[in-house]
Amino acid sequence: MPLTVVQLLPALEGGGVEQGTLEVARELVRCGHRALVIAAPGRMVQAIVEAGAEHIPWKVGEKAARVLRYLVPLRRLLRERRVDILHARSRVPAWLALTVWRSLPPSRRPRFVTTFHGLYSVNRYSAVMARGEAVIAISDTVRDHIRYCYPWVEERRIAVIHRGVDPLHYAYGYDPPSDWRVAWERDMPMLAGRFVLTLPARISPRKGQDDFLALIAALRERGIPVHGLLAGGADRPERLSALEGEIGARGLNEHVSHLGHRADLREVMAASNLVLCLSKAPEAFGRTTLEALSLGVPVIGYDHGGADEILTRVFPEGRTPAGDLQALVAKTLDFILRPRTVPRLHHPYTLRAMLDRTTALYESLHQSRER
Repeated sequence: MPLTVVQLLPALEGGGVEQGTLEVARELVRCGHRALVIAAPGRMVQAIVEAGAEHIPWKVGEKAARVLRYLVPLRRLLRERRVDILHARSRVPAWLALTVWRSLPPSRRPRFVTTFHGLYSVNRYSAVMARGEAVIAISDTVRDHIRYCYPWVEERRIAVIHRGVDPLHYAYGYDPPSDWRVAWERDMPMLAGRFVLTLPARISPRKGQDDFLALIAALRERGIPVHGLLAGGADRPERLSALEGEIGARGLNEHVSHLGHRADLREVMAASNLVLCLSKAPEAFGRTTLEALSLGVPVIGYDHGGADEILTRVFPEGRTPAGDLQALVAKTLDFILRPRTVPRLHHPYTLRAMLDRTTALYESLHQSRER
């Protein structure tokens, strides 16, 4: 029987949450289900629509009282569309969804699902993500976080569904198209003859850009011809200004390039010699770590969180002690002098596995209601 599934998230600008939402929506449509996505508009709306899903442009992620204006419309939508699964992927949308869900008679409620996409601060506000009838953890790290911080969550409600990549899209040994290569070499002539290190992450004190700059500076001091690429947008202008100031203060204007948000991040990573994951706090998963390894590009990352799970299973030699700059410099220098080869991946982190487990969860919840 076809299902009607609603996914709620703050916006469709881009990122791991948005990518997962798109992938699940596309799979639902492929399987003959109906997919609705409620989120503020953004650069990924066209992809959502092209996937065959319906986009409802409500700003359900607003951290203000005006978000309550969606309570009545959401309640009406759940009734009129006969929604089977209500899936909240962020905290404000989850509070909105939970409030409406509880207002419905039990016999009229859709099944309520939440996904922990992050290692949220532990408080009543974040606890809403543990209120789903099913609670998806995107990694073992997240599952352990839920167990420790919310011990009242029954184990049967927690479903570990790792994020995954499409091994055809992130093909091992992928070589970007020639026209992309021509444009890249034209726009980035400073990379010629350099060992290229890339940090794919939004500009934030949590993402390790300062450690990356310290690494580039240390390698330059040793006479190593490297160039650093920072691939990620800044959601606050002051963060970008601070980054540019730090680059200048370290004398790295000729050795570090900020690329901003990139729709061609796959190509950028494929054209790099090494990808870094230097988040100060543990990552919930570490999608770019997996994407780079799937491409066959070596990754060095701090040994904590979801990214460390991936490295431990796929490329353990890329692990380095979190926050230890000397160890980071030493390992990077070793990788430059003795290049590593990433093994062809045989692991559970595939898009197919993620989609199969997610749709199976939806169907299981729906069937248990029918019984």
